[in-house]
Amino acid sequence: MRSPVPASAADFRTAFLDARSLIGCRHRLRLDAENPGVLAEVREDPGVQQRRDAATAHRTRIRDELVAAAPADWVVIDPELRGGAKAAATMAAIEAGAPRIWGGLLPQEADTGRRGGVEILLRDDDRGGYIPIIVVNHKVTDPRRPDPADFHPLTSDLFQWQPRRDKHVKLRPQPRDQQRLAHLYRMLQRYGMASPALIGGAIGLVADRILVHDLTSVLADYDQRYADRIAVVRGELPTQPSKVPECRQCPWWVRGPEGQPSCEATLAQMRDVSLVAPGSRADVLRLHGIETVDELAAWEGEEPDDWQHGPFAETVVTARAWIDGAPLVRRFEQVSVRRADVEIDVDLESYQEDGAYLWGTLLDDVYRPFFTWDPLPTEDEGRSFGEFWTWLMERRAEAHAAGKTFAAYCYSRTAEDKWLYESARRFAGRPGIPTHEEVRAFVDSKEWVDMFQAVTEQFICPNGKGLKKIAPVAGFHWRDPEAGGEASMGWYRRAVGYDDVIDMSQRTRLFVYNEDDVRATQVLRDWMSKRAAAEVPSLADFGAVRPVS
Repeated sequence: MRSPVPASAADFRTAFLDARSLIGCRHRLRLDAENPGVLAEVREDPGVQQRRDAATAHRTRIRDELVAAAPADWVVIDPELRGGAKAAATMAAIEAGAPRIWGGLLPQEADTGRRGGVEILLRDDDRGGYIPIIVVNHKVTDPRRPDPADFHPLTSDLFQWQPRRDKHVKLRPQPRDQQRLAHLYRMLQRYGMASPALIGGAIGLVADRILVHDLTSVLADYDQRYADRIAVVRGELPTQPSKVPECRQCPWWVRGPEGQPSCEATLAQMRDVSLVAPGSRADVLRLHGIETVDELAAWEGEEPDDWQHGPFAETVVTARAWIDGAPLVRRFEQVSVRRADVEIDVDLESYQEDGAYLWGTLLDDVYRPFFTWDPLPTEDEGRSFGEFWTWLMERRAEAHAAGKTFAAYCYSRTAEDKWLYESARRFAGRPGIPTHEEVRAFVDSKEWVDMFQAVTEQFICPNGKGLKKIAPVAGFHWRDPEAGGEASMGWYRRAVGYDDVIDMSQRTRLFVYNEDDVRATQVLRDWMSKRAAAEVPSLADFGAVRPVS
């Protein structure tokens, strides 16, 4: 097979950039531009593909609902058209003054490199021009409780454009949405088609209103960011790898361009400081001349004045532990975790934002799952959740009646708390379903124990704090070598037959994965209670005499 030919400098100069590239890793952007086709054979991360599919389905539902409500107001651009024809159709609809345009594509700009499409172009009847509105598959607002607030965002009804202050919701900051709207605004502005209102809109996952974004303060940041990114794509600015959260799903992390090392190998060879202080922490350290893990480990004196990422001494200890190969460092002389007479481990499996299909439990070494295999979203989810909650509360009540202590354990409670509250809301009034207040009373009690919090409070973790990183230190290993949240999304699709016939083996695989997760928390808890203090080095072993507060 012929190896892909790297792009020439001329190719970079004629490159185009859409709004998706404005957020994320600059180095990945350059590698993608310099090596077109190299990743063509790389299988896309299943989780990424599933999120893309879910977003497409969400946009289709919104389009059908909006167009059905007022078909005469809409021009729907044929999604099967090629790019040039689609842009021409969009421009024709704009020039004809269409009130609403769905699926528009604006003409590519050869000089600036901009390209981009938008779900909705809304004609501004008051001031002229068009307002870009995007449809996204994430939340853009949250319910506001309690009601009073100093600031109320601007929202509009989904079907009638009537922006007004909305006291019922609060913003969920989404810089990527604002950058995309600014990108589209600049493209409309080029052709004199942007509304002078300097606003854009976003319809989120709940799809109950349009959140209105004021772009006045966003455009300057966008212009600076776009100038930087297009220069990277055109080969006019250098980049270098640095570990960021995006690396977990980036193919360049584990493979490099032909004849070159991967980002992971490059950073390891450089002993780059981002390996132990990823993201913005590394940016701050580099401003102070700290480029390597070794330089950070050798730091002496006061911490940097602009350090805002937790105790700086811990970051130094993290570097020293990484050099020594220690996966954990004890903060305190003793390690402890809340124990009880009756202990239940809990772990859930969910799919996108559609729901939680499996609540796994472990009691007295017996694994018990509560589940539905009806494809989400489904009313049967309420049944399985109600059975789980009823069983859990019965075990709790039995313990109390017998004069025993009780505790339920999870690892990183964010997901569990979210779906406890969300399930109580969605299935309110059905058999076994708790009220919002009952959920709150439980999760706020000492009987709901987050093992992630216990690990975070008592250990420094140079290699990360995820369960898959920590449990092996305690001696636990997953039976499935591919076990992980992203992989389980693909298993679930096959288990319920989303894309083809139902694959029963994937249901078994999910049970095994979920059971291993709850057993991992049990093993970790026992290890922390009995052996961790003797097996894990302390702060004193790395030059820190006192626990870091």
